[in-house]
Amino acid sequence: MELKDAAAALSALGHTGRLSVFRLLVQAGPEGVAAGEIARHLDVPPNTLSTNLNILSHVELIESRREGRSIIYTARYADMTALLEFLMQDCCNGAPEICAPLADVALKSHCRPEGRA
Repeated sequence: MELKDAAAALSALGHTGRLSVFRLLVQAGPEGVAAGEIARHLDVPPNTLSTNLNILSHVELIESRREGRSIIYTARYADMTALLEFLMQDCCNGAPEICAPLADVALKSHCRPEGRA
């Protein structure tokens, strides 16, 4: 991941509304969540949600698919992983004990293979 792409993704996530949407989609897994359900769950107006979804889509952290009359949004786990890897690239400077707590967090999380939460 390039610096400009990481900066754009982090900027998009630097907004409470967008971060809430992204976290909800990460937790939902590959099945995703319909736009209307996201709006209801987070109690946000549809136009605000639409703006936040567009920004997250633009930085390639989420994607959408149509299912009947609904648009289903999902997190792009590979891109999320690339962002996390970018942030960790220079971690530790030869001292792995610095980053060990982060590895523990990853192991303790409820993440499953293939992005299932």
